[in-house]
Amino acid sequence: MQRFHHSQFDDFSNLAEIKRSARQRISVCIPTLDEADTIGSIVSIIRETLVRTHGFVDEILVIDSGSEDATREIAAAAGATVHLATDILPDQERHYGKGENLWKALHVANGDIICYIDGDISNFHPGFITGLTGPLLTDPGIDYVKAFYERPLAYGDESHSTGGGRVSEILIRPLISLFYPELTGILQPLSGEYAARRETLESLAFPTGYGVEIAHLIDLASAGKIDRIAQTDLVKRVHRNRDDGELGSMAFAILRVVLRRLQRDGKISLASPLPDLYQSSTVNGDSIHLLSKIIPEPERSAINSSPVNG
Repeated sequence: MQRFHHSQFDDFSNLAEIKRSARQRISVCIPTLDEADTIGSIVSIIRETLVRTHGFVDEILVIDSGSEDATREIAAAAGATVHLATDILPDQERHYGKGENLWKALHVANGDIICYIDGDISNFHPGFITGLTGPLLTDPGIDYVKAFYERPLAYGDESHSTGGGRVSEILIRPLISLFYPELTGILQPLSGEYAARRETLESLAFPTGYGVEIAHLIDLASAGKIDRIAQTDLVKRVHRNRDDGELGSMAFAILRVVLRRLQRDGKISLASPLPDLYQSSTVNGDSIHLLSKIIPEPERSAINSSPVNG
């Protein structure tokens, strides 16, 4: 599996010329939910450096889940085309989540190459885009490029250089090691920063929540396309760290997605359908609070087999 460093693609003018010669269009798609603190800077950097100055990015799309802060207004003012996720394909059954936004982005994006990035990155730089799309422009044998990086973890006012990516380390890596060892070379399997050719993305199912990234990797591997995946070192990603409750919900959704694929691939046999009720508890002094949450994690079918496009 090829690995790159984002600095290999720092000649933005040359990269833009390669893109024009190949007659490729690049869409940057950002799923958001209450990212007012960071979305403006991300969109502004892309627009000023990669759209206006170098003509490398053709469009910036923000697909929003219904932010209650000023995310949509700030993104639009910075130069993004903003869509409310529920306004895309309004006649379809509604789902909510990151994967839903990524899938819907494909229905409004014009690019031949789609670059997904999260909207909460506080140390964003143009290499997040060029480092992920560059390998696709320069190597026809690559279809899908994942980011990897150092993920600092913040504890209150303290910051530790490592410790981020906790779900990857305590859930995904053990599962991959047990059932999909061919994916152990993926350094950040749940990274939200990746780029791919449109036809590749349209061949994949999209779980509507946080299971979307690992689903893509498993499905590409199952289709014999792991040699068409590459990785790019973005050095460091600083973002909003989630609390344990949020990570538990995320892990539950991801585990359901992985278990469905394990059964599909004949690696396990489930005796009964998977529940969608996630239950946890918190302790506050002498009080114990039981928490229950429905996390169904349905999946959108691959676009190239969907009746929406058929």
